[in-house]
Amino acid sequence: MMGFGPVKPEINEPVFHAEWERRVLGLTLAMDACGLWNIDILRHTRECFPADVYWSVPYYDLRIEAHIKAMIARGLITEAEILAGRMQAPPKPVKAVLTPEKVGPVLAKGSAYIRATEAKPLFKIGDRVKARNLHPEGHIRLPGYLRGKTGEVVRYHKAHVFPDKNAHGKGENPQHLYAVRFKARDVFGANNDDELQADLFEPYLEAA
Repeated sequence: MMGFGPVKPEINEPVFHAEWERRVLGLTLAMDACGLWNIDILRHTRECFPADVYWSVPYYDLRIEAHIKAMIARGLITEAEILAGRMQAPPKPVKAVLTPEKVGPVLAKGSAYIRATEAKPLFKIGDRVKARNLHPEGHIRLPGYLRGKTGEVVRYHKAHVFPDKNAHGKGENPQHLYAVRFKARDVFGANNDDELQADLFEPYLEAA
């Protein structure tokens, strides 16, 4: 991201830097199991924070704040309860509750996002494709630094839930998903032979 300097990986980075981060993960996983939103809705909720907040606060801060916004929007909690730090109204019924004994099996099972579609894929392995220069107002999973760049399809992942629609409650709208390989020099102007890959949905691509 322009203006944020180089990425500096933390050597031997721990899974959690503090105990509160561990608790945030547990709380957010429990709330996700209630069935009142999907992963794309939450990603878009995080993106709606002001840019200076989104790009600067630690990950778990952003995660819990997005969940709070989602919970308030659906009447699970109130802003007054957040300020007070305790429940002030009877709890709202939810679709499911993630009890401790269910955590392991639920996480081990994961979530399948592959979907069936009658549409035929437009691209195949080996095709040269260009990432379209898209700037929608809503959610999108196309990285900004890849827009307008050309790469090669190296894998076909079948059709998946399309986040751009799913994030706004417009259905899953399955779209074909491809792994596309780019040359670092073409993307960042790097003077080396490094490569990077990104999983990109068909609506993001056009033939090069």
